[in-house]
Amino acid sequence: MIISMKNWERLTLAEMEEFVRGSRTAILAVQEQEAVYRFLEMLLKAQGYRRLKKSDKGIVRRFAIKVLGLSRAQVTRLICQWMRNHSIQKQPVRRTRFARRYTAQDVALLADVDAAHEDLSGPAIRHVLHREFTAYGKAAYERLAGISVSHIYNLRHSERYRQSRVRMHHTQARGVSIAERRKPDPQGKPGYLRVDTVHQGQHDGQPGVYHINAVDTVTQWQVIGCVETICERDLIPVLEAMFHQFPFRILGFHSDNGSEFLNHRVEKMLNKLLVEFTKSRAYRTTDNALVEGKNGAVVRKHMGYTHIAAPHAAAVEAFYEEHLNPYLNFHRPCGVPEEVVSAKGKVKRVYRWYATPWEILRQLPGLAGHLKSDVTVRDLEREARAKTDTAAGAAMQAAKVKLFGSFKQRRSA
Repeated sequence: MIISMKNWERLTLAEMEEFVRGSRTAILAVQEQEAVYRFLEMLLKAQGYRRLKKSDKGIVRRFAIKVLGLSRAQVTRLICQWMRNHSIQKQPVRRTRFARRYTAQDVALLADVDAAHEDLSGPAIRHVLHREFTAYGKAAYERLAGISVSHIYNLRHSERYRQSRVRMHHTQARGVSIAERRKPDPQGKPGYLRVDTVHQGQHDGQPGVYHINAVDTVTQWQVIGCVETICERDLIPVLEAMFHQFPFRILGFHSDNGSEFLNHRVEKMLNKLLVEFTKSRAYRTTDNALVEGKNGAVVRKHMGYTHIAAPHAAAVEAFYEEHLNPYLNFHRPCGVPEEVVSAKGKVKRVYRWYATPWEILRQLPGLAGHLKSDVTVRDLEREARAKTDTAAGAAMQAAKVKLFGSFKQRRSA
């Protein structure tokens, strides 16, 4: 039912009652609050609301509720206002305002006290304010002498306080919940990797390749990869390829606190492989010492410090997988540490035994149980005996010379 504002005064009480009892609805083009008030005034005046009996007043009230869409309490309140003042006006907002006890001068005084005492705690500052008034008789501190500790903190967060005193807040380090901060404990089992990145410098503002170095804690089995950048798009495929080069199952992954490893993509990949993810502890520089030593003794020794452009990452990765990684694990001896406890109880590591990572792995008890399902001891032994140590080293050096030669050709072109 569409009702225009022109025919309200022509509706009778019977028509209003019929409309209220029915299921019809009214579409009233009245949305603003002032228009609602004017319409209700017109309705009450046209119907002679003051002279109506109680039952007829109820009809008008229910009609106004249905047409205007207001609650019963709202309509009753507006009608009472019209009965008193012969008009309906918008009431001003009435907010309860508490009396202000501490003035702007008090807040500025508190800021000066905080600055003088280098922001002591609330109870300490409250004691200082109390002594300024009682012990030293300074009248300016009369109101602040009785302030509560909690309200000191309220005033410190006020706009007036911040205008009176500017404080420098150092950026707080944000904790990363990825990985567990502890040193891994392999308990003599292979598969617990220490991982780190080595950057190959910059040239004319262009970053070089990044080497990903992964070393097993127990056997020192080492796999190196190379990526153009350490973003997740380049890093994840290379990490997966490096994991495939280890003959045993990966059980742990330990890194420093770099964002190239502490991200959700790496965490998701490790969780999928059921790999334990740990990271270095603060002030424990030896947590990742094994791979740090390999960075200098292997990566820097073979690749040097000269800039290698990022587009060469694929060629370096192929060299690692085909030549350097097999040489490191089957033909390059490593020192095996042995812990010796002195008479004073000091633990010292001595290196009395040198062996290749494959020889160290072969000495572990229950070796077959640590290997992957598609890797056998016979396969590893065949690969180790395919070349002598010197022949494998010479072949690796020849491949490295060819690799570095391609860098020079690319640069000259």
